[in-house]
Amino acid sequence: EAEAVLRELREVVRPLREPGYGEALRKKAERARKRRLRLQRRKHEARAAKEEEAARAAEREAKIDQWRAKCIQEGEEKNRERELKAAADSVLSEVRKKQADTKRMVDILRGLEKLRKLRKEAAARKGVCPPPSADEAFETQVESLKTLLKTRTELYEAEERALRVMLEGEQEEERKREMEKKQKKEREKLLQQKLEMDSKLFGDPAEFPLAHLLQPFRDYYLQAEHSVAALIQIRHEWDQYLVPADHPEGSCIPPGWVLPSVPTNDTWATAVR
Repeated sequence: EAEAVLRELREVVRPLREPGYGEALRKKAERARKRRLRLQRRKHEARAAKEEEAARAAEREAKIDQWRAKCIQEGEEKNRERELKAAADSVLSEVRKKQADTKRMVDILRGLEKLRKLRKEAAARKGVCPPPSADEAFETQVESLKTLLKTRTELYEAEERALRVMLEGEQEEERKREMEKKQKKEREKLLQQKLEMDSKLFGDPAEFPLAHLLQPFRDYYLQAEHSVAALIQIRHEWDQYLVPADHPEGSCIPPGWVLPSVPTNDTWATAVR
């Protein structure tokens, strides 16, 4: 039995004594290790890609929410303006209606005065004269009504002026907001043009976020913005070439940056890039 067990052990150990078995075993272990690392790297890359996609999705959602909130705010502002204008127009219409009623009452009062005068003249031709107390009572009542109507007219005119001032103020605010929006768009447009011009002149800063290779040239061309002496020197150099606009051998100083021309061949385009 011992010899049988020994033979089995020798059969098990025999491959370990072969010359290339250890190297093959090492290579197999290395392949397994590389496979585990590769799987771990793929898993990590997949997780990183998933996280990046989630971050991009969150950024898109944030931009969409911001845009939606902006649209809602603009819609609410427009609705408030419409409601305020409608309310002001309604109140103004009501005031004008009151003014028209007051004017109609004034016309009626004048008609009553004219009618009483005609009736009094007709009665006088017939020899009938009303007592002085009746004239005094009528005149007192008419004057009281005239005073009341005058007070109401002045009150309605003041209300109309106040509403017109409010409407004009709202219109002025609306014009001011429109002007501010227009100026903001103009500033953004000018800023974008400046960025494009700077990119053409000095290169794209995004390509060199840490140390821009063209920064020394940028500092050189913009030194006049930070130094009066440099400004005077540069202006002196430019003034040497001042010529009239119609001079046949020169041209006037351009008002801004002189942008480079578009490459005319592939070799030049490659050098520019």
